[in-house]
Amino acid sequence: MVKKVFLYGCLLVVLAAAGLWLLGLGLWAEPWKSAEVVSGPRVEHAAAHSSPSILFGDLHVHTSFSLDAALFGLPLVTDSDIALPSDACDFARYCSALDFWSINDHAESMTPRGWQDSVQAIRDCNAQSGDPANPDLVSLLGWEWSHTSTEAATHYGHKNVIFREWEQGRTPLRPISSARDFILARMMPAPLRGYLSIHPEFQRYQDFAHFVREIVSVPACPEDIPGAELPTDCREVAETPELLYRKLEELGYDSLVIPHGLAWGRTNPRDADFSNQLAQHNPKYQRLIETYSGHGNSELFADFERRITNGDGGYSCPAPGKDFIPCCHRAGELIRERCEEPDSVACEQRVETARSYAAEVLDDRSRAVVSGATPEDWGNCGQLLNSFLPAWYYIPRQSTQYNLALGDFSATGSPLRARFGIMAASDGHKGRPGSGYKEFDRIYMTDTKDVGESGGLLGALVPGGGAGERGPDPVKATEQGFLGTLIQPDRIGSFYYTGGLTAVHAQGRDRDSLWRGMVNKQVYGTSGERILLWFDLLNSPEGIAPMGSEVRQVENPRFRVRALGAFKQQPGCPDYSRQALGEQRVADLCRGECYHPGDERKAITRIEVVRIRPQRSPGEPVVDLIEDNWRVFDCPAAGQGCEFEFEDAEFSRAGRETLYYVRAIQEPQPTINGDNFRCEYSAAGECVKFNFCIDEQAPPGEDCLGPAEPRAWSSPIFLDFQ
Repeated sequence: MVKKVFLYGCLLVVLAAAGLWLLGLGLWAEPWKSAEVVSGPRVEHAAAHSSPSILFGDLHVHTSFSLDAALFGLPLVTDSDIALPSDACDFARYCSALDFWSINDHAESMTPRGWQDSVQAIRDCNAQSGDPANPDLVSLLGWEWSHTSTEAATHYGHKNVIFREWEQGRTPLRPISSARDFILARMMPAPLRGYLSIHPEFQRYQDFAHFVREIVSVPACPEDIPGAELPTDCREVAETPELLYRKLEELGYDSLVIPHGLAWGRTNPRDADFSNQLAQHNPKYQRLIETYSGHGNSELFADFERRITNGDGGYSCPAPGKDFIPCCHRAGELIRERCEEPDSVACEQRVETARSYAAEVLDDRSRAVVSGATPEDWGNCGQLLNSFLPAWYYIPRQSTQYNLALGDFSATGSPLRARFGIMAASDGHKGRPGSGYKEFDRIYMTDTKDVGESGGLLGALVPGGGAGERGPDPVKATEQGFLGTLIQPDRIGSFYYTGGLTAVHAQGRDRDSLWRGMVNKQVYGTSGERILLWFDLLNSPEGIAPMGSEVRQVENPRFRVRALGAFKQQPGCPDYSRQALGEQRVADLCRGECYHPGDERKAITRIEVVRIRPQRSPGEPVVDLIEDNWRVFDCPAAGQGCEFEFEDAEFSRAGRETLYYVRAIQEPQPTINGDNFRCEYSAAGECVKFNFCIDEQAPPGEDCLGPAEPRAWSSPIFLDFQ
């Protein structure tokens, strides 16, 4: 009898496993496909531009063809709508009213079917833009090349590839991936996908299961065949930036490569350093850098260490500073709080052990070192303090200022530099280009997850996933395994924002005028507000030189800055949006709120000037070369605009290469996660309680608004002393 029960039990297990495997194949799926874009063009846009204009757009947009977007859009996590390229087109045209945008789904998870859908959607979107010489919206084709390594020396980060053309025969046959196999897809085998399908929204999970099966079924392309001769149904791979540029050169199409997310701790090792890839920098393609996005601000260089390399190859924990508290240091303090005798030698040994364990692993895995610790226990450790909307677990040696100050001296002759133009984007994963036009609906308009934020998807799947029991001794994170560290609670929900915009000074609205402005680096980034900004060198040898220019001169430079605040927004949506989309579509796609400017502008409060003198020799300390807030000019309190001129009287005397850029700061306004920590303060001004924008502290209807000063960052003007 016992034997029969055992056999029946085994049979049930086998049948259940087989059932989950079949469900995981997505056999009942309805593969995603873009719908027809809404007929255009938008009836209200700047119709004629006889003088240089400023165009606003978003050059970093993901849809559900990015696996992470599809995964975190599931009902178990966020329950976002499936967002496809046609949806992004409609949103850009009628919700955010952009002048241009680009599609940038991850090449690593892009399937041949998904690529063809994206190409066709971009063509359809442009076909609805009206007169090509004066379109309402320019839609650009592209992808994201997403490289990640746990070793800083071989980590190249994420880069968006964008193309000027979209016509038949003028687009790549496939995107170019950074990896031959996509690990995230492999981590979701068929039985797990089948388990997810046991859900009231069965169809959503079946469609997802089918998509994952598509991804893992795409083989890597042969390495010994030129790209133009490869079949269309394989994954083309370039594992380094140098190989990526070579393949783009073989394609022969006009393209740009834009590094982004450089200071975001989720996708970069804590020791990541842009100097490790500077030798592979190609200025023909890599002309712009994404300084700000919905994942935070990557501008500032703060000279701190996240961990210190020991002579024996290990790591130790650095001391805290004014703007940064290492999480390894905080791990020690949390263990000290659990000691019965905090001042004893035994307690001090446990404290040092905790710091050592936490220094060994990545910042987000150091949480596992202290069992039972909550996000509030970790407080503000690991984050850049006293800064504007910072990136989560800020990586300083990937920041824009640091990159602009570097020089590569490995070859003879002049040092190689990355002379980037500065731009911003959303990096949103819900098909919402330009989502920062209003600060509302945090779950929909940012990358926030409303379920399992403190433990991610795995925390929602694993019973009891999270902090666990509070133990008195540190736990070695490397012995918990990957799953054990992933489901620890964290504070990332407090570091998602609506995202930024790229502004381009262009001679017209057409595609070629837009492209020339980007290639010439006549661009600037904003934190989402449509601030108008001009920054010019007045006395170059050739006359007036705009932002992005590279100039040789010996005379002390004179500059002019002009800035005008963004229009204040009216509630709701304009008539043209409702007429084109219909009331229900406006409610579903735009959430009832669109870009809807009034006639009054917000005030610009000040202009900040940054001066950087790039390295002249290897090892020259970068921190001494960056002068943040070199000059600060207050703007008239009564006015909405600001204009002034200034001179660098030290340029000729210093006799060295120098670059300058400006920040235009707008009056404060309520902003999603404008106050990352939402502290409750004591009478002495100390934070006694953190209220992070996660879980029960911020239910889905809570927008976590806090005061922040929107801003615009100009591209630099680069001066060579000659």
